[in-house]
Amino acid sequence: MAISNEQLIGALKKYPIVVICIVLSLGVAVTAYLRADLVFQAKVELEEMAKKGKRMAANIKNSSELDEQLQTMTAANHEIDRRLVRFSQLAGNLQYFYELEATTGTKLLDLRQLASAKKSPSKSFEPVNFSVAVSGTYPQLIEFLQRLEGGKHFCRILSASFMPLANDNGGLSLGRPEALTITLALDLLGQP
Repeated sequence: MAISNEQLIGALKKYPIVVICIVLSLGVAVTAYLRADLVFQAKVELEEMAKKGKRMAANIKNSSELDEQLQTMTAANHEIDRRLVRFSQLAGNLQYFYELEATTGTKLLDLRQLASAKKSPSKSFEPVNFSVAVSGTYPQLIEFLQRLEGGKHFCRILSASFMPLANDNGGLSLGRPEALTITLALDLLGQP
């Protein structure tokens, strides 16, 4: 039983609401099928935009004191730079220890700036190594260490050893020694 075009057109005219609903349903189904992958992309974009919005809100909230923090950090960096030693400035580096000797009343027996290890291009700071031998009384040596620790340069003592100071004969006294010798291996923080 074949349906002719006239019968089909007649049936469409007889039930226009049903025909419109079927056509619209087919249109919606085709559109939904063709655009189904766009929903996933839209969700991903929404999540990215939400993250970006949260980050921007946090940046705005945290930037209220940014100028003051920048000034504080700049001042701190200037203070650090002022306290660094330069490996190439041997006379100035040794003068620091001579000043400590004069203020504490100790006597420098040996003072050497040692060659630095390999310089790393990624590091901002490099230690400048020193070998120091100082003699004096126990309170003088403690004062020397305290001034070294709290001095104008950042200092790290790698090793320290106390020994009684040898007497004029080259031997050690058997009693309580008046003078001691301290031998230090230390680093002062410097620029590469």
